[in-house]
Amino acid sequence: MNAVYLAQDPTLADFGKDPWWLVLIKVVFAFVVAVLATLLGVWFERRVVGRMAVRPGPNQAGPFGLLQTLADGLKMAFKEDILPKAADKVVFFFAPTISVVCAVTALSVVPFGPMVSIFGHHTPLQVTDVPVAVLVLLACSSMGIYGIVLGGWASGSTYPLLGGLRSTAQMISYEVAMGLSIVAVFMTAGTMSTSGIVAAQGDATQLTIFGTEVPAPGWYAILLLPSFIIFFISTVGETNRAPFDLPEAESELVAGYMTEYSSLKFALFMLSEYVAMVTMSAVTTTLFLGGWRAPWPITLWEGANSGWWPMLWFFGKVIALVFVFVWLRGTLPRLRYDQFMRFGWKVLLPINLVWILVLAGLRSIEDWQTRDRLLTTAIGAGVLLLATLLWPSRKPKPKPSLQEQANSRPHGSFPLPPMDLQVPPSPRTKRVVAEREPANVAAGSDSREV
Repeated sequence: MNAVYLAQDPTLADFGKDPWWLVLIKVVFAFVVAVLATLLGVWFERRVVGRMAVRPGPNQAGPFGLLQTLADGLKMAFKEDILPKAADKVVFFFAPTISVVCAVTALSVVPFGPMVSIFGHHTPLQVTDVPVAVLVLLACSSMGIYGIVLGGWASGSTYPLLGGLRSTAQMISYEVAMGLSIVAVFMTAGTMSTSGIVAAQGDATQLTIFGTEVPAPGWYAILLLPSFIIFFISTVGETNRAPFDLPEAESELVAGYMTEYSSLKFALFMLSEYVAMVTMSAVTTTLFLGGWRAPWPITLWEGANSGWWPMLWFFGKVIALVFVFVWLRGTLPRLRYDQFMRFGWKVLLPINLVWILVLAGLRSIEDWQTRDRLLTTAIGAGVLLLATLLWPSRKPKPKPSLQEQANSRPHGSFPLPPMDLQVPPSPRTKRVVAEREPANVAAGSDSREV
């Protein structure tokens, strides 16, 4: 009976019953996960990128270089803490703290596992859960941008200010796409609770094909593939990771919003970036990859989703997504800012809206008979195909020739050099043609023509 109870999915009724010391253990565990994510994340990224670039990476401090990040953190703590003269001292100090607190707080509603027994208390492996837990995740993700914006503004310098403004525009662009991609998850799961979304992905979806029930995967990454792709792209842009790290672009902003930061304040900004990367990987795992549930074929083992084993599957999925973050950084070049903003507003947003309309239409005809559903789907697909084929293409205007461009210039413009690259003679200089005549020199009897 105990094993069966532990294998159950937690519900909202299972939260709020833990003693204070158990809640404290969960909070400390989430904080330790965030700190270790930074220490191991920096090491993991340097090793993976080094492997891609055919170089060793950190390998001197500790086994496999595991202590290199700790050594860098200690070195950073003892560096001189510089405060710019024109900075707003209070805001300059608290800006990194805002980013770290928001990134760590988001882990409080992420489920790490099912119901387990801790010192005789049956409790879910999650700090807390609320009916709108996903909105809490979005709020924490949005509030974390305030630390970057305030840090850039309070530095009293041009480059950090530009980096902060870029973060504001970037957050608005990709927060909209991220929120719309989660709408598909709400429509399918019927809840905004993170534990409820994980439970909804536990049961295989039954598809009826020619009257035969065929089990389909329950992960929303497969059922809602467009939403999964858009959500993950948005998380890369939301966390300022390459190739979308425009707020800290070294090429034109030196270091962006953190240019004037040093010592522990700079370390806090770096901590918030890596914690946000791990947090968004955990959120992606929860919403689209089944959360702590084991992937196939591990599910063939009956005890795969009970006890403490699900925590292993959960962190395995998170590490796989972090690897994708690092892979993108070591592979793709940084986008231009106009390309980045155009991609968010003109590509991700329209695709997301069309996908939500299609999904809403499919959900509305679920109760129809098979023949009616197939007929409606075929008509919709045909209309979409015709619209795609017959959509008027905007042909580019023919580019005028150089002579036409020169002739269309307004009167009084600056003179242009000749189009044929032949310089004509100056009209102000008269051309003098002189003929060479022989010089006669008379010098006595020995004279001769020279």
